[in-house]
Amino acid sequence: MSFSSTVQARGVQLLFGRMMSRVHKDLRATDVETHTEALRVETGAGPVACTVYRPAAPAAALAPVYVNFHGGGFVVAHPEQDDHICRSIAATAGCVVINVDYAVAPQRPFPVPVTQAYDVTAWVAANGTAGGWDGTRLAVGGHSAGANLTAAVCRLARDRGTFTPRLQILDSAPLDQLADPATKRSLIAKPLLSPQLMRIFTDAYVPDPADRAHPLVSPGLADDLAGLPPALVITAENDRLRDEGDAYAKALEAAGVPVTHRVFEGVDHYFTHTGPVPAGREAIELMATTLRTALSD
Repeated sequence: MSFSSTVQARGVQLLFGRMMSRVHKDLRATDVETHTEALRVETGAGPVACTVYRPAAPAAALAPVYVNFHGGGFVVAHPEQDDHICRSIAATAGCVVINVDYAVAPQRPFPVPVTQAYDVTAWVAANGTAGGWDGTRLAVGGHSAGANLTAAVCRLARDRGTFTPRLQILDSAPLDQLADPATKRSLIAKPLLSPQLMRIFTDAYVPDPADRAHPLVSPGLADDLAGLPPALVITAENDRLRDEGDAYAKALEAAGVPVTHRVFEGVDHYFTHTGPVPAGREAIELMATTLRTALSD
């Protein structure tokens, strides 16, 4: 990575990280009661801090578990931005939610975040009894960059045969890191993601251009999708990433993977965090209800 690329990525972290992680005040789920606790998981790329959300009402048996990866362009490390989603899912789906604070670039570029995301999920799957959840009833999902990591985790789980998620949730996922961001069009004049910002993210996360077509970096370019977990794919009509999300949903379906695909109209990237509020709430409810069905006995 060039010195200028590193400086730009650090600038995004320091100057815009908090702003990029803000959640619309009417989407925050602070009134949704859950129990939270800290968790630390050792991985092949260092220890990872997680926050565990448990439903307020105790279950008669071990609850299923959902592993969540936040967004931020692989550069912003603020997992608390997904607090509203984690609370809502824990309460509505009746599952334990593990919110993962994975490492970010430019300090820790690819493959570190993928390694951490996979190792945490594998640990969650294998340590249900000790953790107080049912690791055999597991799902994984994420938002923006976290959705990309979700696709990578599911691919590794399939290839290694270690665990089998019952569902993957891909919300506004970047799935093609090889294409020039300027070729990714939006229906509106000034979408949230600019080509310049997207280049900063990609240069920081995948500094070696030779890695950008790797299926763990660009899942949308892979042609061997059979056997991946059922998917809920959420895309936003005005998002620059919509086309690759739509295409991935179609490719999964063509490979025999059960897919629920919903394009939310009139909204931009990360609307599940920034609004509009009605669409954001509807999408989060869709995630929670789809999870509840997928994780039921």
